[in-house]
Amino acid sequence: MSVAEQALSVPADSPESRRYNRTKRWLGIADFAVGFLLLVALLATGWTGSLRDLAYRAAAQHYALSVFLYIAMLLLIGKLAGLGLDYYGFRLEHRFNLSNQKLRSWIWDETKSFMVGLIMASIVAELLYFIIRQFPEHWWLITWAVFMALFILLAQIAPVVLFPIFYKFEPLDNEELKSRLVRLGQRAGTRVRGVYKWKLSEKSKKANAALTGLGATRRIILADTLLDNYSYDEIEAVLAHELGHHVHRHIVKSILVQAGITFFGFWAANAVLHYAIDKQHMFETLSDFANFPLLALVSTVLSFLLMPVLNAYSRFNERQADRYAFKSIATVNPFISSMNKLADQNLAERSPSKWVEWFFHSHPAISKRVAAAKAWSQGTAALRG
Repeated sequence: MSVAEQALSVPADSPESRRYNRTKRWLGIADFAVGFLLLVALLATGWTGSLRDLAYRAAAQHYALSVFLYIAMLLLIGKLAGLGLDYYGFRLEHRFNLSNQKLRSWIWDETKSFMVGLIMASIVAELLYFIIRQFPEHWWLITWAVFMALFILLAQIAPVVLFPIFYKFEPLDNEELKSRLVRLGQRAGTRVRGVYKWKLSEKSKKANAALTGLGATRRIILADTLLDNYSYDEIEAVLAHELGHHVHRHIVKSILVQAGITFFGFWAANAVLHYAIDKQHMFETLSDFANFPLLALVSTVLSFLLMPVLNAYSRFNERQADRYAFKSIATVNPFISSMNKLADQNLAERSPSKWVEWFFHSHPAISKRVAAAKAWSQGTAALRG
């Protein structure tokens, strides 16, 4: 088999890839279990009430400050409970030669992540309990509307506010590649506000690319690990897929799906909260912020139950984006070779088991994506013939 043919074939998953992905899945399951059990323990033992009382004493009974202190203590406990798993994840990437990050850098990232999480969780909690105190009867409906507005705002500001906290970005200085990608965006009907080099190699050996932001913050980001190892045609194929999401309005559709799920989630949270107060007498009022773990538990359970459905929806969107990419590039060969390169570089499974793909994967298996590209090419050739 020639080198070109090898690039377009789908090799079998290596034992190393299998071990890496299996370990990551179990790590994710363990992380979920720790978070779930922590929430249950806080509620079952009454520790959440003790934390609330401690927050009140420290804040001299000031409600808003008490909410902040409670959230800070809750997040700190959660961080400490999962710290061992987080460190194991850091070591796992090094064990499989996928990370360049030093321990000091990882600790600093974990610190920044905690601080960002504290700020965001505090804003969410303060708004939540302010609305509950002001509108106890319809709090869940008003909070849903506010949270959706925050969700859209976050999607817009993330590329310029959140991403730079953890990674360095700089405008792409390769004018030829930049022009190709901008033209590709124009053909897709989207105005790209900039093309940026993402210095991913400072932390990881993996490769990635994305079309991020909304409106004025929409930009293309290309990892330097991608720029250094992929041809222009392959990079264009990867970006064509990302633009396919824009063409099919997947962002808008996903926001609508999220709005529906969040609406049901807040309705369910209101029902559970009233049951806990009226029937179980766990809390005295709706505005007792010791009930925050109960609200988090409702969200956690709902997310777990819906994960297979949402992943199936995501895989449908990804297949649509792939088909757009096939139509947008001269030949599917760069798409196939880029998929294989990404699988090798990121140590991804090309052919996971059906149940693993069904439950865990938001993208179709790489073997299926390559097969779809080949089928498209053959179908196009047949029509031309």
